[in-house]
Amino acid sequence: MDAFAVITITVLAVFLGFEVVSKVSSTLHTPLMSEANAIHGIILLGAIMVAEQATEPLPLLLSVLAVLLATINIVGGFVVTDRMLVMFAAKPGRPARKESAK
Repeated sequence: MDAFAVITITVLAVFLGFEVVSKVSSTLHTPLMSEANAIHGIILLGAIMVAEQATEPLPLLLSVLAVLLATINIVGGFVVTDRMLVMFAAKPGRPARKESAK
């Protein structure tokens, strides 16, 4: 593939990803974050494999950048997921809510 095709596919993928994620309701963000962490784990492994095989400076630089960004994204995803789960955890010393009988 030539460079124009690769750039076109990348730009379209970015726009499509933004549109898909922006349409997700807030109740689904935690499961979506877990899926994104799994996808970024695959991207991280692929970037490490590319960095290992790189013989020229540009592919090596881009693969190292991909490793860095994927790592930041994975760690950030776990931090956000943990914070969201803490928000829904029961508070200590607070009795659980009981449903009123009708």
